[in-house]
Amino acid sequence: MIAPLLLALMQQPTAAPPPAPPPPPALEVGAVAPDFAIPGATRYGTLKNPLHLSDFKGKTVVLAFFFKARTRG
Repeated sequence: MIAPLLLALMQQPTAAPPPAPPPPPALEVGAVAPDFAIPGATRYGTLKNPLHLSDFKGKTVVLAFFFKARTRG
């Protein structure tokens, strides 16, 4: 009795996933970056509150991404 039910479920068409939203437009060189928030981290762990780009208004900001940080790889 279970086999016919499984067979019926497997033969039902599946709905296509909704299309992904378009990516935001790329920034031009020299353009002002939009405000965003990211989780902050130090060598001791993550910060309680996220960092906002607007927190550093008027200062030079350099973003560095270490994609393998805190991983085994």
